[in-house]
Amino acid sequence: MAVRHRLIETAPENVWSVLADGTRYADWVVGTSSSTPVRGDWPELDSAIGYEVRLGPLTFHNETVVRRCVEGSVLELEAHAGPLGTARIAIELRSWGEYTLVIVDEHPLRGAGRAVHNMAVETVIQLRHRAMLARLAKVCEETGDAIDGTRVVKPAIS
Repeated sequence: MAVRHRLIETAPENVWSVLADGTRYADWVVGTSSSTPVRGDWPELDSAIGYEVRLGPLTFHNETVVRRCVEGSVLELEAHAGPLGTARIAIELRSWGEYTLVIVDEHPLRGAGRAVHNMAVETVIQLRHRAMLARLAKVCEETGDAIDGTRVVKPAIS
């Protein structure tokens, strides 16, 4: 199971506001070029966003569905990747002092991805998670988006 974590230097509410905005999915998920809500009110249970993945001249249209949501702390998703199958992606937010510890746990559920899952695939997922968490941190720390829409200035680290 590919589990990775990162300390993001902003409050959990700020990280959650980014995760809870389905239009920002492509801002932090590696490989996606755009995202848009397609069903329900993201991130409510069974809501979904559509997203595009571009590989050279090819464009794939996929969907991610919310399977579990504990507002402000847990978001579990099922990402559909066409013929590759689906993957479970669990994102947990924990308060860590004034910051947020984000833990991501991903593994294939169905389809070809599950059938060929091995240590090499785990390594690729770990590298993808490292990049994804770096992008999420950058979005959250730079914008400081709070749930009420105000800018939150992070304290200087001495």
